Amino acid sequence: MPCVHRSHLGSTGVNLSQLRYLVATADHGTMTRAAAACHVGQPALTRAVRALEAELSVPLLARNGRRVELTPEGFEVVAISRRILQEVDTLERLGRRDGRDEVLALAATPTLQADLASGLISDYWLANPQHPVRFVRCDSREAVAEAVLAGRADAGISDLPVDGSLVAVPFEHREVVLLGPPDSEISDPFPVARLGELPLILPTRGSHRRAELDAMLDGLGIATPDVAFESDERSTWTPAVLAGVGYCIWYRAQGEAAAELGARVIGLDRRLGRSIGVIHRPGRQRPQVRALIEVARTRLSRPASLPTGPSR
Repeated sequence: MPCVHRSHLGSTGVNLSQLRYLVATADHGTMTRAAAACHVGQPALTRAVRALEAELSVPLLARNGRRVELTPEGFEVVAISRRILQEVDTLERLGRRDGRDEVLALAATPTLQADLASGLISDYWLANPQHPVRFVRCDSREAVAEAVLAGRADAGISDLPVDGSLVAVPFEHREVVLLGPPDSEISDPFPVARLGELPLILPTRGSHRRAELDAMLDGLGIATPDVAFESDERSTWTPAVLAGVGYCIWYRAQGEAAAELGARVIGLDRRLGRSIGVIHRPGRQRPQVRALIEVARTRLSRPASLPTGPSR
């Protein structure tokens, strides 16, 4: 395998933006997602990564369907880039005082990220206006934990439990409900033992969210659910419910928004849910993370976790 020498990274043609875009592409799997995470247009990110490949004279990415994968040289350059960017971040922090104006990099799934502004993060902003928040988008609970462990995020917001090497501070408990079509006539609450009788709207098979839902249903004795519609795009779930395609298993918070559009929110006869918490690495934390933990502890109303439900 050709070796990518450190001396190449000292050439005038390589810049920090190119390294950040390459690392983001490695983290997110597609250039479209990487561009969204970096808040740049996808063509600009693509040009920057191609310019980096041209400067180093080695291929860094290989396309595999809709995703891109690192070449052997790409793995080496990403590892070097992470070290360079970490050192740059350290240098930038040296010039700051008392943690003011430092960004809190917060990992979260799209569903939790969309809900945070009305709760935990709004409280955090009110108490800490000097600390902006930058979300690190992750596709699953496992990805949130990995982003925190790898240092790509200062902290994360995740369904609990998570990797035992991380510290978790619960701040909210979420009830799981059914979203049904407006003309649904099933009982409320609905028996969880009869969920297998309903046509269900589920994430696609093979995804992390689908695996968690399948595990929950299997634990309830429903080995083969009646799948009416599969999609990983959450924006399609409520329209599918409203169209009468089937029923969606979701949190009550999302149910309230769907109810405003006409969907029926149906409780379950057995309380299912998930604790949501702030997760962070052990040890001394940056001021922003300590502030977030304090807000999370303040919001926590009851310490006991609910039985395990679907992860989002």
